[in-house]
Amino acid sequence: MTLTGRHCSRTSRAAWVIVTHAGGLWASVLASTLPLFADGAIRAAAMHALAGLALSHAIVQLVKRNVERPRPSARTHFDTLVTEPPCFSFPSGHATAAMSVAFMYAAAFPSLAVALMVIAIAVGFSRVRLGVHYPGDVLAGQLIALFSDILLITLW
Repeated sequence: MTLTGRHCSRTSRAAWVIVTHAGGLWASVLASTLPLFADGAIRAAAMHALAGLALSHAIVQLVKRNVERPRPSARTHFDTLVTEPPCFSFPSGHATAAMSVAFMYAAAFPSLAVALMVIAIAVGFSRVRLGVHYPGDVLAGQLIALFSDILLITLW
């Protein structure tokens, strides 16, 4: 039995795993560093995205190591649908990274804002759907990302 549902098809699980990886370390770092090789507005947005990612990640790691909230599977008898990260649950690093990078690009390119926010929200939802985070972990991570990015935009 899984925390997130007894009726999860292989296709559904695979789709959520792909979505969740969009907020992972490699995807977030690549999304904020590869455009640094471009010019103009794309490069400036990438610099903001990388700074936002770094600041929000530092805050997440500080909070994780002080709160030390166990993941949902540690408190229930349910299994996850993906391998759990070795660190604590609160706040969600994937949700933070996805929101941080998406928000910075959305601020730079408003015509892409809705699509970018949908992707970031989907990454957060996937973390709950796959059973590795509580909804509050995701919300906290997304709020950390937004506050970090807004602070950087204000100061930059």
